[in-house]
Amino acid sequence: MMIPCIAVDDEPIALNLICSYIEQVPFLHLEGRFSNAVAALQAIHENPSIKLAFLDIRMAHLSGVELARIVNQSENKQKLRVIFTTAFDQYAVESYKVEALDYLLKPFNFVDFSKAAAKALEYFSLRAHVLPPKQSVVSVLPVEKEYIYLKVDYQLVKVDLNDILYIEGLKDYVKVFVANETKPLLTLTSLKVLEEKLPLKDFMRIHRSFIVSLEKIKSVTRNSVQIGETVIAVTEQYKEPFLQFISKWG
Repeated sequence: MMIPCIAVDDEPIALNLICSYIEQVPFLHLEGRFSNAVAALQAIHENPSIKLAFLDIRMAHLSGVELARIVNQSENKQKLRVIFTTAFDQYAVESYKVEALDYLLKPFNFVDFSKAAAKALEYFSLRAHVLPPKQSVVSVLPVEKEYIYLKVDYQLVKVDLNDILYIEGLKDYVKVFVANETKPLLTLTSLKVLEEKLPLKDFMRIHRSFIVSLEKIKSVTRNSVQIGETVIAVTEQYKEPFLQFISKWG
């Protein structure tokens, strides 16, 4: 697989370095180099084949984060991904919010760069494998799939649906509790978005903040479920479909 990419940085030395790194990676093809995000944005619109942008954050007129937000709001969202290259570590949270594939902190070497490039190769390879041609991006996980991919700590993690116990939604994050793991997987998304990726026959939302695996339920009452040692309340908003579910237990 060849990944068409661009490099964007307003520092000539940094831009030259990134371009030289790109040319050393066999699966990357440099489509263009830009000293500002405005020119890069125009190139992205004119060349839909571009899949990856190595993007500086602090630039005049239009920042890298702002460019990534514009891309995320356009039809290019799933076609083009971003790897940030910056000297400032305070933008890590912002990079999560725009779903950057990676975050390279300057000065970085070719080893660091190649690891980030490998993540991009894995991402686009997974998309090519998971999504049939012309399928809507909303259906990233068809019901017949037995796994999902979560972005955890700047990498895509494959999670078997059969291993998921329950999912807890926080304000900006989601905790996915998995069998045989001491800590939940933490990913930046909403419970609603994740719910759309899960098969309805296997998972049920029983609370504003919780989705449970029906197979992993150990016991139930009319107002709660127990999974392992954890008891989760069933709120009124979700009680009717839950009661229909437990009526089949009798």
